[in-house]
Amino acid sequence: MKQWYESLFENYANKYDKECFVQGTVGECDFIEQEAGRDKSIKIIDIGCGTGRHTIELTKRGYKVTGVDLSENQIKRAREKAHETGVTIDFQTQDARNLPFDGEFDLAIILCEGGFSLMETDEMNFEILKNATKALKHKGKLIFTTLNGLFPLFHSVNEFYKSAQKEGQSQCKECSFDLMTFRDYNTAVIEDDSGDKSELKCNERYYVPSEITWLLKTLGLKKIDIFGAKLGAYSRNDKLTTEDFEMLVVAEKYLGR
Repeated sequence: MKQWYESLFENYANKYDKECFVQGTVGECDFIEQEAGRDKSIKIIDIGCGTGRHTIELTKRGYKVTGVDLSENQIKRAREKAHETGVTIDFQTQDARNLPFDGEFDLAIILCEGGFSLMETDEMNFEILKNATKALKHKGKLIFTTLNGLFPLFHSVNEFYKSAQKEGQSQCKECSFDLMTFRDYNTAVIEDDSGDKSELKCNERYYVPSEITWLLKTLGLKKIDIFGAKLGAYSRNDKLTTEDFEMLVVAEKYLGR
């Protein structure tokens, strides 16, 4: 049986690119460049790359990026966009829970819930972080965003989705947040690229900062910084608060002197 995220991305690439939450690519890549020290010699892996928006933008800026995603349809669209842009990129259909890479990359990015936090069990989500860490070189860095578990303690996730919804984009209804598991269960109403509408029963995991810190320390990551994630404007100056729907995590595999 297919999971909701597999069904969602079967025929949703063009519509996905029009969603409000994917419009911050340039500003987000500015932050990634800053974290990379603007070193064009590094190798980057974009895990859960979707239609390749960060992968393509970073490649245009001169970086060598590999994009991986579980969805063949998303990867197909990413290749088309790369061709249209005139850049050559290695896009691969891969499962983030079982990546073939070992110590190959200087930087790994998992943005906009590109796999991590979408899985149906905590163990599967952990496997994604584990595989991302394994893909890094000895002094590698991991940058990812995830849903902020502090937000639902003070706000209604249902109301947040309603306020963010725009005509022609996916809609969420029947949200229910489970305080025991920190999972949001909701029904997503989507219209795919063929114009067909469907409803998907979704569930996503929210994380609190202490959980993320513990998971990453378990994997051997040393320096862990957590910030509020502002769409298109990631910054180390944004302290994480209960107002942030997402958190931005930057972790280093090795701390040199």
